[in-house]
Parts: sequence; structure tokens; C-alpha cells
Amino acid sequence: MELAVIAKPYANAIFELAQQNKLHSQWKMVLDTGAQLFSDQQMRRFIASPNILRQDKLSTIKALLKSILARKLSKQEAAFIGVLLDNNRTNALPSIATLFESLMNTTNDAKLFNVISAYQLSEPEKEQIVSDLENQYNKAVSIDTAVDKDLVGGVIVKDGDKVIDMSIKAQVDELGLRLSITH
Repeated sequence: MELAVIAKPYANAIFELAQQNKLHSQWKMVLDTGAQLFSDQQMRRFIASPNILRQDKLSTIKALLKSILARKLSKQEAAFIGVLLDNNRTNALPSIATLFESLMNTTNDAKLFNVISAYQLSEPEKEQIVSDLENQYNKAVSIDTAVDKDLVGGVIVKDGDKVIDMSIKAQVDELGLRLSITH
């Protein structure tokens, strides 16, 4: 069976939970991180191993996600990972993540931003950016992050064609331009 067909009910259920609790960005991070984790060849062998108990697999996956996300999984997030393991659907997680993001983008009260920073943002920094954007746009917000070491510091926030450049590089460039005009 095609993974998109398998993934759709999972994505719909997770999206409904995210809508109820306004936790779109947290679920998106769990889904994206889980998709990367389950795409790893060693992880697939680990999950497929009949010699490892289900509870050991689940506790290992939860520990890995906790370490990567820098936070403990919620009960619902942990239960979701357990359901994927029980139903042998971990291979569908990348499709679930894609469908979830698509659902987020099609709803009127959700918005996706691309955030580029000079270094890897911590979870509290990501949460602060999400909170600030949610307050500014009065919508549920999720972010995709990328690193550009040329920025030196600060962030660039992209919303489609709109760019909010709060990087140190942009400030230095603007200062250089002003100095060149005045001399």
C-alpha cells in the first residue's frame, strides 16, 4: 500500500490534536525529527529487530527524541510513537510529516515561516520566535530553521516573498551603504 494512503489518517488525527491544543509547531518538530530519525538505516534495523522488546524500542526512541528536541515528549507524542511502533508504521512518518505540514499550510489559522540564523537555534529560542510570530500575526505558527554562518548573528525570517532581515550582516551592510553615501 502506498505510504501516503497509510499516512493520511495519522496526519489528520495529529493535526486535529494540534488544532485543539494550538501545538502545531511542537507537533511539527516531533514529526520532522522523527521522520529523520526513522530514515536512518541503523534505526530501521533496530526497529525491525525481533530480539529487542517493544518497550525497549519505545524507550530508546523517546530518549533519542528527547535528546534531539531538548525536551521530554508529551504523553500524546509518546503515545503516537508507540502506535506507530505497534502498527509497524514508522516508515510512514516522513509521509505523515509532509501531510501534516500540508494541512497546516491549507488552514487559515496556521502559517509557516522559514527562519535562517547564524547558528543552530535552541528549543527555547525557537519557541520564543514562534510565540513572537503568533502574537504578531494572530495565527498558529510553525517554523523551518536553517543555518547560514555568514550572518554573524541575528535572524532572517521569510514568509513567502516577504523577508524580515534582523541579521547583523544586514545591519553592517546598511551601515556601510550609509557611510559610502555620506562620503
